[in-house]
Amino acid sequence: MQARKLTQLNWFGGLAGWIWLAIVLIPLYWIVVTSFKDQSAYFTQNPFALPSAPTANNYKLVIQSDFPRYFLNSVIVTAGTIIPAVAISFMAAYAIIRGAGSRFLAGVNGLFLMGLAIPLQATIIPVYLLIIRMRLYDSLLALILPSIAFSIPLSVLVLANFIRDVPKELFESMRVDGATEWGMMRKLALPLTRPALVTVSIYNGLGVWNGFLLPLILTQSPDKRTLPLALWTFQGQYSVNVPAVLASVVLTTLPIVILYAVGRRQLLSGLTAGFSR
Repeated sequence: MQARKLTQLNWFGGLAGWIWLAIVLIPLYWIVVTSFKDQSAYFTQNPFALPSAPTANNYKLVIQSDFPRYFLNSVIVTAGTIIPAVAISFMAAYAIIRGAGSRFLAGVNGLFLMGLAIPLQATIIPVYLLIIRMRLYDSLLALILPSIAFSIPLSVLVLANFIRDVPKELFESMRVDGATEWGMMRKLALPLTRPALVTVSIYNGLGVWNGFLLPLILTQSPDKRTLPLALWTFQGQYSVNVPAVLASVVLTTLPIVILYAVGRRQLLSGLTAGFSR
C-alpha cells in the first residue's frame, strides 16, 4: 500500500517537474530563435518556428550600438565588487569564528546580520547623497562601492558557517607546528571553504551583473552604462525591432550561463555541503 502511494507521488512529482521544465525552456527557446529572425519574419512566421533564413544582423546591430563598452563596464563593476567583497568577507568570517569569545567581534557579526535586513531600495537616497559628497557620481566606482557593501553581509554569514564546520583539532595541530593565524587562514581555512567561496562569488556576481537600480540612479553618461541599463535603452531605441532587443538579451545573459557552466560543480557542492555535514 505504501509502495503504491509512493509511486503515485513520484508520478505527480515527475509531471510537475516536466511542466516546470517546459515553463523555463519555452521562453528561452523563443528568445533564442527570434533573435535569429529578421523583422519581417518575426511578424509573418509562427513565433515558435525555426527561422527559414537565419540571420545574425540583429547581433551585429547590437554590437555596433556600443555593446562592447557596456559589456566591459559590467565586467569591471562585477569583478571590482566580487574580488574585494569575497576577500573582506572571508577574513571577517575567519576572525569572527576564531575569535568567538571577543565582544567586539560579536558586535561586528551582529552588524553584518543587521545588514541582511536592510534592502538596497531603502538606502538608495543615502547612498546617492554619499556618492555626491564623495564626488563619485557618474563613475563606475560609484557602482562598485555600494555593491561591495551590500555583498558582504550574506557572504560573511555563509563563509562563517563553513569555517565553523572546520574541525578545531586541525587548527590546534597547525598551531602546535608554529603556524600563525594568517598561515592557518591561508593554508587550512581557504582550501576547505573553496566551495563556499565559489558559491558566494557566483551568487553575488549574478546580483551585481543583473543590477539595475544603482546604475540607473548613480550614472548618467551613456559610456558608464552597464548591460541591464543598456538593455533598457535598447528596448526604447529598438522598440519596433523585437529580434534586435532579444539579441541583446541573449548577449547579456550569455556570460551568466558560461559562469554557471564553469562553476556549477563548486556551486552545487557549496549549496549542499551544509546539508551533508
